[in-house]
Amino acid sequence: MMQVLEEQEHPFADFAATPANHFKLYVFAAVARVIEQVAQSFETIEAAYEQFPFLEGYGEELEGRAPAHLGCEDERGAHEWWQEAIRSWEEGTTETHLPLRALRDTAALDHAAMTLLMCAGLIEEDARFGLLFETMQATPGQHRPTYGLLSAWWREREDCRAVRARLRELHELGLVEFTGTDAPRTEWSLHAPPLLWDVLRGETRERLAPWARYHAPAALAPLDALILPAELGAQLEVIPALLASGEAQALIVRGPHHNGRRTLAGAVARALGRGVLEISNSERASDANTSAPDERWRLAGTLATLLDALPVFVFDIPPGETVELPPLGAAYEGALAVVLGKQGGVRGEAAERALTVTLETPTRDARRLHWLRALGTRATPDLELISARFRLTGGNIRRAATLAVAYAALAGRAGVTVADVQQASRALNRQMLDTLAVRIDTGAGDWSHLAANADVFAELRNLESRCRHREQLPAHVGDALACGMNAGVRALFSGTSGTGKTLAARLLAASLQMDLYRLDLSTVVNKYIGETEKNLNQIFALAEELDVILLLDEGDALLTQRTDVGNANDRYANLETNYLLQRLESFEGIIVVTTNAGDRIDNAFQRRMDVSINFTPPDSAERWTIWQLHLPHSHEVEPRLLEEAARRCELTGGQIRNAVLHASSLALEDGGAVTSAHFEAGVRREYRKAGAVCPLQMRRDQHRGSGSVVAASFNRW
Repeated sequence: MMQVLEEQEHPFADFAATPANHFKLYVFAAVARVIEQVAQSFETIEAAYEQFPFLEGYGEELEGRAPAHLGCEDERGAHEWWQEAIRSWEEGTTETHLPLRALRDTAALDHAAMTLLMCAGLIEEDARFGLLFETMQATPGQHRPTYGLLSAWWREREDCRAVRARLRELHELGLVEFTGTDAPRTEWSLHAPPLLWDVLRGETRERLAPWARYHAPAALAPLDALILPAELGAQLEVIPALLASGEAQALIVRGPHHNGRRTLAGAVARALGRGVLEISNSERASDANTSAPDERWRLAGTLATLLDALPVFVFDIPPGETVELPPLGAAYEGALAVVLGKQGGVRGEAAERALTVTLETPTRDARRLHWLRALGTRATPDLELISARFRLTGGNIRRAATLAVAYAALAGRAGVTVADVQQASRALNRQMLDTLAVRIDTGAGDWSHLAANADVFAELRNLESRCRHREQLPAHVGDALACGMNAGVRALFSGTSGTGKTLAARLLAASLQMDLYRLDLSTVVNKYIGETEKNLNQIFALAEELDVILLLDEGDALLTQRTDVGNANDRYANLETNYLLQRLESFEGIIVVTTNAGDRIDNAFQRRMDVSINFTPPDSAERWTIWQLHLPHSHEVEPRLLEEAARRCELTGGQIRNAVLHASSLALEDGGAVTSAHFEAGVRREYRKAGAVCPLQMRRDQHRGSGSVVAASFNRW
């Protein structure tokens, strides 16, 4: 029989060399086995065709291809003939990757296991097999083959052990699933998962499942197209060979989100001549004592082999937690890749033989190349300024560039400006940060809008300079200092309420032309152990990735001094403080912490602050300036009254702001400008709120004839 195949033209020579036709051959082999078994039950093939007429169509299609003598009396010969027919067809194809062949050879599946798999999924190809299975099993409504039926049809003589072993193996590989497992095992029904079945048929698409994406080799970037530091580029030239030879089993890529981590893994896969099977883990990783859950691990290896792809697992692991990389099973041989942030860890056999590379935020020169590629032919005279000003990750540059082009088009301009890019990056910020922080409008102010003493101004100017040159600074200090530096700037603003700390943060952001986000502590602090650290890490990571200034208002709520451990609450509170200390030190963005109680800030936090500024209550000259800044230009407040208020009323900037707001409201009610009466009413109201006596002298004669609202206010006073 084998000789017949060698001497004559192959019976399936007209089948083009495609994965779909290879799949069809195995379907025919399974159908032939089904026809044989049904014919045995009905004693003749004719009786089987009479009971299930659609089977005759398959018989006619196979007529002249499969030898007629391979009938129900020669099951062993039929098995060998189909096995040889499929393998000889494979040898005559030019197709380098056939999913079923790759699966069969990698998992060492024999021909019987392959046809069992096909039979489990026959109903996916032809719904008429559902009635056949229901009839042969004598189970109404059971349209899928059962464990017992397949065991009987594929058993070797009277022994079912081999077929049961094959079914277990197919299940372990994720190729078949059992349902109705609360019934006796012979009644379990089998089916092939739709995700795997489509890939078995040779059908590929990018979105395979909510957690799985496939990228063909042609869609991946080559290694030489990546924008990388020279040292990392040299390493990547060697890594594919190490993975291919088995000297390394995994590649771990760390770095900020949207920074080309997956692109790098894809370039390595392309260098290996493979695609990418990207498997995301949207759920938070389990703790260090638990393996990574769900079916993704069970299906990942099988899918990767079927697709000839490098499995790339994308994890978002919270700080202090570890995910285990279990083996991918017998259906996969080769390397894998893991994409991680800067926090969290991995363990497992693959991790023990892993190469780790870190993609840092691009330098200014690298960002310039990213902008050039992203903007394409769009001219931008502000390229150098944009590259220096926006410290974004590579992926965010691409996303921002697309939006910036749209904003430029809305304005009727062909070129992209700094303003377009700022609008675009702000849109990215809103989409990701608004649930965790609150954006503060910085306006168009400058340092002239702040009234402070010379020492505070000097420190603020120093802080602004430190922020502007934060990337270049490490290159201008000694080696011992540079090795411990990063691009982060940490500032502490302390002082009593209303002394201008938040205003100074706004003006700093306006001077740097950066967005300012205030951390919402209600979304961060969590009573559950470890949740606060996870929330903080997420916010810090987003602030670094999007290059915004983070404002931690009332920072003493988080940066409080550590206490002696008296109970479990003290221990976990100290853990939060310790984590925040470490995260602040590694933070690569700009953060401003304000506090009304600087003495409550842990000394360790104080040491980690690059700039500490103490805001004191304003003196009379500063109060005069603050009044002038806050009052409307058209006010009619008497100069002598304004001078007296600045000299005698020791109000903070916040109180002066509130007084002016109240005076302006009274003026609007009276339908005129802010007068001395309105002004004095606002000042006295602030003292009344504080429970103190206003030092201004009461001049009732000056208030006769003033508006009803003001008069009523004085009468109440």
